Amino acid sequence: MRAVFLDRDGVINRNRPDHVKDWSEFEFLPGALTAMRLLSGAGFRIFIVTNQAAVGRGLMTLETLKLIHERLRAIAKHHGAYIDDIRYCPHRPEEQCRCRKPQPGMLEDLAAQHQIDCHEAYLIGDSLTDIAAGQRVGCQTILVQTGRGAQELQKPELRRYQPDFIATDLLGAVRWLLANTVVSPPVATLPLTGAFALSHLR
Repeated sequence: MRAVFLDRDGVINRNRPDHVKDWSEFEFLPGALTAMRLLSGAGFRIFIVTNQAAVGRGLMTLETLKLIHERLRAIAKHHGAYIDDIRYCPHRPEEQCRCRKPQPGMLEDLAAQHQIDCHEAYLIGDSLTDIAAGQRVGCQTILVQTGRGAQELQKPELRRYQPDFIATDLLGAVRWLLANTVVSPPVATLPLTGAFALSHLR
């Protein structure tokens, strides 16, 4: 089973300086839904791992966060993209929990629950904390230049947490991933049009 871990803010949806606190503030980035559809069509399972300190800071309730994720999954499904599971860390950085990236707790929990071999998985994020978390469990990592990604490229820490690939956005990351991975999608669930489209990404 091949898996892709996605950060949320700055990768799937547009970052906000004051956090995405309700669905009205959630805005898909261009190409994000297409990218996830391509992953699902190629037989990859999609998991989201996201730091959401706005909950711990009292800026948003846990119920609102869950509603945002329910709508995210529903819209993704409508576009042919299937998100298997979402993990979020509600803690503030000063709480020093094991789940907030760059700690690998969310990835480890998902790997254990869904029997994921992280050495065969990818992580796509817009920050070096995402890349660090992925590297700690053995994932191949991709840094996108949306969200905070372009600024992260200027940090000296990039030498330590060098991603396997740097992409313009999520769609570019997925195209690189598919072009560099042997994919065996389930024939029964992948339409011929999807298979034809994928052949042109290689």
